[in-house]
Amino acid sequence: MRCLGGVPYCSLVATLLCFSGIALFCGCGHQALTETERLIETYFARNLQDYITLAYIIQYFQYVIYGLASFFFLYCIALLAEGFYTTSAAKQTFGEFRSTMCGRCLSSSFIVMTYLLAVLWLLVFAFSALPVYFFYNMDATCSTIDVLTETPASINQLCVDARQYGLLPWNAVPGKACGMTLSNICKTREYQMTYNLYVAAFAGAGITLLALLTYTVSSTYNFAVLRYLGRKGIGPRC
Repeated sequence: MRCLGGVPYCSLVATLLCFSGIALFCGCGHQALTETERLIETYFARNLQDYITLAYIIQYFQYVIYGLASFFFLYCIALLAEGFYTTSAAKQTFGEFRSTMCGRCLSSSFIVMTYLLAVLWLLVFAFSALPVYFFYNMDATCSTIDVLTETPASINQLCVDARQYGLLPWNAVPGKACGMTLSNICKTREYQMTYNLYVAAFAGAGITLLALLTYTVSSTYNFAVLRYLGRKGIGPRC
């Protein structure tokens, strides 16, 4: 029981959330980008030059995902270790424990870094909603086409133009899919998997943002108690 009392539960929960969120975001996001390139190549562009820029951008983002996975793995471990350091139960478990100026400076640095990282990740979270929005609109258009299958003249006017979303240049051919062609695309396994992968990546970004906010709150609380109440024997519990 004494050892369990030294566990920073808030930081531990945040670490688990961060690992699971990053795993979802990086794993699903990487595969979703690969499937997106395959969809664009198969259904929206006939010439390699039309989507070569998109292919380079996708490759660049995949390299960024590799870096994010490595960074967050190390950073979350560092935050968890900092949570153990700032837990008052550590002095009960490991003997006399006193905070130092260096320790308080380290804790405040983690607070600032985690806060800035949470703000930046909020932008990533918003950016990860864009492909979900694109596939949601595409799915809604396909649903409308399925309802209006008895009037082919009307459904041929329902299209999804990848050029309008900046995925392809305006001179790309065909650049868009309409009518039953679009409906058939929505029924393919590649489309369904890509859509689900983007939704999972978006959820992973949200979980990671929640983890960073949890880290920020718990670290701020720990630092405040360590700074003002540590000398009185009252220690942080997160």
